Amino acid sequence: MSTRARNREVCADCSAPDPRWASINRGVLICDECCSIHRGLGRHSSQVRHLTQTPWPSSQLQMVKSLYNNGANSIWEHSLLDPSSIMSGKRKANPQDRVHPNKTDFIKAKYQMLAFVHRMPCREDDSVTAKDLSKQLHSSVRTGNLETCLRLLSLGAQANFFHPEKGNTPLHVAAKAGQLLQAELLTVYGADPGAPDSSGKNPIDYARQAGHQELADRLVEIQFELTDRLAFYLCGRKPDHKNSQHFIIPQIADSSLDLSELSKAAKKKLQSLSNHQFEELAMDVYDEVDRRETDAVWLATQNHSTLVTDTTVVPFLPVNPEYSSTRNQGRQKLARFNAHEFATLVVDILTDAKRRQQGNSPDNFKDNVELILKDIGNRHGSESPEMDQPDYDSVASDEDTEQEPTSGKDERTKSSDLSDSPITVQEFMEVKSALTASEAKIQQLLKVNCHLGEELRLMQSKVSCRITPQKVQTGTENSTLKPPNSLARPQDLPHRAPPRGCRAMSMYETGSGLRQYHPRGETVCRDTTLTLQPLPSNIGKGPSVTAFSSLPTFPSTLSWSWDEITQRGSTLVAQSGMPESDYDNALNHVEMDESGFVFAPLVGECDSSLPCTEDVISKTELITKNIQELLRAAQENKHESFVPCSERILVAVTEMATLFPKRPSSESVRGSLCLLTSSASRLQGECQKATPHDSQQVIQCAYDIAKAAKQLVTVTTKDSN
Repeated sequence: MSTRARNREVCADCSAPDPRWASINRGVLICDECCSIHRGLGRHSSQVRHLTQTPWPSSQLQMVKSLYNNGANSIWEHSLLDPSSIMSGKRKANPQDRVHPNKTDFIKAKYQMLAFVHRMPCREDDSVTAKDLSKQLHSSVRTGNLETCLRLLSLGAQANFFHPEKGNTPLHVAAKAGQLLQAELLTVYGADPGAPDSSGKNPIDYARQAGHQELADRLVEIQFELTDRLAFYLCGRKPDHKNSQHFIIPQIADSSLDLSELSKAAKKKLQSLSNHQFEELAMDVYDEVDRRETDAVWLATQNHSTLVTDTTVVPFLPVNPEYSSTRNQGRQKLARFNAHEFATLVVDILTDAKRRQQGNSPDNFKDNVELILKDIGNRHGSESPEMDQPDYDSVASDEDTEQEPTSGKDERTKSSDLSDSPITVQEFMEVKSALTASEAKIQQLLKVNCHLGEELRLMQSKVSCRITPQKVQTGTENSTLKPPNSLARPQDLPHRAPPRGCRAMSMYETGSGLRQYHPRGETVCRDTTLTLQPLPSNIGKGPSVTAFSSLPTFPSTLSWSWDEITQRGSTLVAQSGMPESDYDNALNHVEMDESGFVFAPLVGECDSSLPCTEDVISKTELITKNIQELLRAAQENKHESFVPCSERILVAVTEMATLFPKRPSSESVRGSLCLLTSSASRLQGECQKATPHDSQQVIQCAYDIAKAAKQLVTVTTKDSN
């Protein structure tokens, strides 16, 4: 490209001159500041690469520049080009804007939310629309119009779409037509060069039969891109595919690690993974290699930059919402591998990828089975309390969230201190001392558990002695059962707002689904004594109430005796207008829902059982999908969709809450469930009163729900492990 043409290039996101980075899958060039934001989005949103400091396949670089020169950026900023967007307040970022929050918010809306992309007319069946778009893509790739194909892909066309009448995919069509740049674009969006057509031929065969040898060679390189990238990361060389050399297995300088028993065991566990699990692990390691290489280029090119480093660093792989929580955690822990450990992992993946590609069975298959059985037998005695170490020998998929507790990172770390000689006395003593410490910790936890059980029984006996039925004469013929000296009486609260027609679901009621709400006059059974006490509305709005976005805490209320509770209740009634009262200060540890009810501690036995991780993840995905619809409606100012979305979210939250026991023993589970249900109820109220220009509270409630659901997935995943 000429210098004159180079000087005309500007950043696609803020129009800064002389962009030095490219987003491959978006077909745009970007400046350093915008690149720092793109890197934080993750490869699933933007695949960034330096224009000069990174090796490029020539055809891929040509594809990106062709898209940029032909206005690919207008695809992602379609609505901003409409003159009416100026009236709505929407505008593009400019070079003088701050990186945070101005440029960050704009880039996230542009590429993550696709807020400015042209929307197709709504249809009843989205699958029909996607199929129509994919058929259009199938027809368009035979031409050289790249931006048309990118527009179709941005609208939801599938790069791997198999045409039912033609019997092939868009990549087959592009290969037959010799469209090298179209093939580059399709493979960036996930097209498989090895996918067979109805007669068993892949796109490489199509290209060779049509005489497009350069395209066929490039498709072979793309087919082995993952292993080529891993090998190049270690040794700076790539295989010679033209001479049928498809794999390079670099040798580690310190080969003694490969001789240790722990290293051999780790390799055998890697070999025991299914092909699907191995593919997921290899893709995650590929993303980590890309992050580390991009980090190296970033540091090399930013030595004299004015950017603030703490806002541009990407310390680990960003979260991919399409992956499970378990897989995202495992991906992020790859950053904790040091250079030698990560290189060993890469070599093991390359070795096993070659074995699987060639169809060879694992070496010493019988030994592998015996090793797995032995590991299962010894797992109870050797399980480490540190469950947060990086784990590459058992990556959980969306179908299988079970995860091996033995950590591959532990094996790598321990093996770095071992030689091929027998175990030394020092190593034996270290293991023995660690085992002794673990046993002491277990005994300590057992004693604490016993002590807590005694305190719980004592509290139950006190409450049982003090709670007696007392009939209260009201204006109706009904009566209610309530303990004497309760925290507050209805007649003592003249300023309390009238109760709503419905209330927030308590997390303790989720075992029975949507339980009927008992009016004031009805008698409540003893084993389901009402756990909510009414408070004045002015207390619920005071500064002492804990924000809903914070994690709920319970210990201080559970440690109160009944005398203390009634004493604090009396203080509340007498001094409800004084913020310095004891009860006001105690409210920081008591959960309140939006209607002014406080969650009092329950009496009864706690349940330590937790639901299956797969069920929790399934419900969480349903909640996440509904939240995304709500946020999309907020982005598009469709406020009439708020209430239906909030109702679907409340139903999904209720279904998830019913998976958990009525009285969970884990404090973190109780807190997360309380945050989940109260936020869902509050969201419904906020959606009903939200104004077209103020949806901040709706978004905050949605964030709290997502946060609580993520905490529950994390807890159940750790429990299953």
